[in-house]
Amino acid sequence: MKLVSWNVNGLAAIMKKDFLDSVRRIDADILAIQETKLQATKLDPQMERIDGYRSLWSFSIRRKGYSGVGIYTRVEPREVGYGIGIPEYDEEGRILWMDLGTFVLFNVYFPNGQTGEDRLAYKLRFYEDFFAYTDRLRSAGRSVVIAGDFNTAHNEIDLKNPKANETYSGFLRIERDWMDRIVARGYVDTFRTLYPDTVKYSWWTYRFGARRRNIGWRIDYFFVSRDMMDNGWIQDAFIDNEIEGSDHCPVGLILNL
Repeated sequence: MKLVSWNVNGLAAIMKKDFLDSVRRIDADILAIQETKLQATKLDPQMERIDGYRSLWSFSIRRKGYSGVGIYTRVEPREVGYGIGIPEYDEEGRILWMDLGTFVLFNVYFPNGQTGEDRLAYKLRFYEDFFAYTDRLRSAGRSVVIAGDFNTAHNEIDLKNPKANETYSGFLRIERDWMDRIVARGYVDTFRTLYPDTVKYSWWTYRFGARRRNIGWRIDYFFVSRDMMDNGWIQDAFIDNEIEGSDHCPVGLILNL
């Protein structure tokens, strides 16, 4: 099973580029997208109906043209959820999940903390509450896959200029400590576990020719509960730098179920 996650940075904008061709090239069983920046009234048939896929959506109702996540799936879920029951997160359209029987897949657009102390506090609160929710699922015996834009680079290998970014949200020590906690709680960063020394990025600023010069950050991840790695269900993980159209590129996971 091929799972792919991609922050599209505005679905309406990327639809005017090569998004449909990119979806065909990616050829995922499940494609999770973040930062759709859509309202339900702006979801047109071309966005909603891609051949071979069912689509699921969670929209921001707190602010227009903001946040939002979606899933295109060839795999029929047992159950779908549109948040974790906490309005301050769910009303920003940040979480969409599917129970696939073998595991529960979460598509998450984690908050960006760069707009001030209030949003940084919100981001850290989000981490705590979200992983408390997934921990409860794991305590009930469920396997968990978490896909999305975490808006944090974990270690120095995960961004081009770590020293220059130590005082900026996305690489603050307090945010990186949270990534450490996620790992300590029994979640596995699939790409870094399989490729411990590989330097690859998933996001580049639009400025300064950053993508062409590969001055980037790895902030898009697939984390899985430790049991999935231990059971040999993780066949491969990848970052697809060839797919363009957004300031992020797709990241993926191949499952052997």
